[in-house]
Amino acid sequence: MNYDLQDSDLATVLAEMSLVTDETKRVFGRLSAEQVNWKPSEREWSIGQCFDHLVIADRPYVALFEEVLAGRRRRRAWERVPVLPRIFGGLLISSLRPDSGRKLKAPRALSPSTSRLAPSIITTFLEQQRRLLGLIQASGRLPLDRIIITSPVLGFVTYSLMDACRIIVVHEQNHVVQATRLTRWPGFPGSA
Repeated sequence: MNYDLQDSDLATVLAEMSLVTDETKRVFGRLSAEQVNWKPSEREWSIGQCFDHLVIADRPYVALFEEVLAGRRRRRAWERVPVLPRIFGGLLISSLRPDSGRKLKAPRALSPSTSRLAPSIITTFLEQQRRLLGLIQASGRLPLDRIIITSPVLGFVTYSLMDACRIIVVHEQNHVVQATRLTRWPGFPGSA
């Protein structure tokens, strides 16, 4: 996977999003409930929690892209401040990369379930991923760098729709890497 998406074009972002999808199917598609819910400590997330978090975090983007593609999106006052979107977008992209060296705490609104998750959380993620991928592909005809949005999580943060695409993918890459690490952890169910 290519984590350096800071200035990537839409084709590169879509290719990386497809890699996330393929890797998710390959590595996590056949895990048992025990494997999906295993975690090395109470402070760590399980594989299921990583994907539950991604489903929760990506859901507002599905609605946002649908709104933009339907021509129903109206710019908010905050989105008209010219310098901030580029700063915020770049900062989020670099902070969310799996190789950033930063461990960020998820906002409460994006926290995964604390109860046991069914292995179907992987399928739920993949279904939403397919839908989001289609919406992002369809948005390719739009001037994505000029459409400014407000973060679905932090209401004072704005960035371009193109940066939103990059943010979605590096965030997904981050948690796929995190979940993959769990499969290699000593004590992971079914490991040698």
